[in-house]
Amino acid sequence: MVVASNLVNIRSSEVGGWELREAGPAGSRATALLLPGGMASAAFYDDVLAYATLADPDARLVAATPPGFAGRRAPTDVSVESFARLACELAARLDCRIVVGHSYGANIAIEMAATCGFDGQLILLSPTFSRRDEFKGLGVVDLIGRVPAIGRLVWAAVPLAVSRALRSSLPPARRDQLTAELRRNEPQVCRRMVRRYFEYLERSAPLVQRLCDTGAPTWVLFGDHDEVGLTTEERGDLQACPHVALDTLAGATHMLIAEEPKRIGELVLGVANGSTPS
Repeated sequence: MVVASNLVNIRSSEVGGWELREAGPAGSRATALLLPGGMASAAFYDDVLAYATLADPDARLVAATPPGFAGRRAPTDVSVESFARLACELAARLDCRIVVGHSYGANIAIEMAATCGFDGQLILLSPTFSRRDEFKGLGVVDLIGRVPAIGRLVWAAVPLAVSRALRSSLPPARRDQLTAELRRNEPQVCRRMVRRYFEYLERSAPLVQRLCDTGAPTWVLFGDHDEVGLTTEERGDLQACPHVALDTLAGATHMLIAEEPKRIGELVLGVANGSTPS
């Protein structure tokens, strides 16, 4: 099988602690910033970049690995709000009017619109709107990892365990590359990030309402086999929000960016070409 990302020129660079992987011309009419999920890297979006720019050579997509992800040096503040501020600065620097976020990256995108003034369009792939929606196993690891005697031992095993758990959801031709990205994570950075992440979910006002209050045109997409869910109330509130479109991708799990990159790329192009939530 030919991997789509082998068919285009993906350029790599470093900006302010971020790793950028970019395809398409700098002078594009619309630039999309793509944020990966927790522990993941920009490389997870390579096929999305490829399918989008093969379909529209004028499209510009920039996938970005945040500081602290996939073994990169972490900032002092690893809260979701801190990452949102850093991402807003990056989006302004790159002149991005579209932000695509997967999983944890989707929560960063929500906070970009809610707290630091990003007023473009959002594509949220498998976001988490409450602690009840999140992987139950992640919550268990967070709780056990707070026990001083065993916390470090528990978290030391997490990067390898996550890479093994997600392996079957990754395209065969890219499994070794992407699981290697996950194994690069520093366990104690993951521990800090997950602790702050659950604190964020527990203290924030209902995130669906926060998203709706931003007024940002938003597309929310889940796989129909997604391990992250929605409560009935959250689903109803999303459907009632006039500028939010909620959809489900048949046959996809939480790793829909790796499983269905062509369809994600098509969604990004549709938004860049003037689609509106409906």
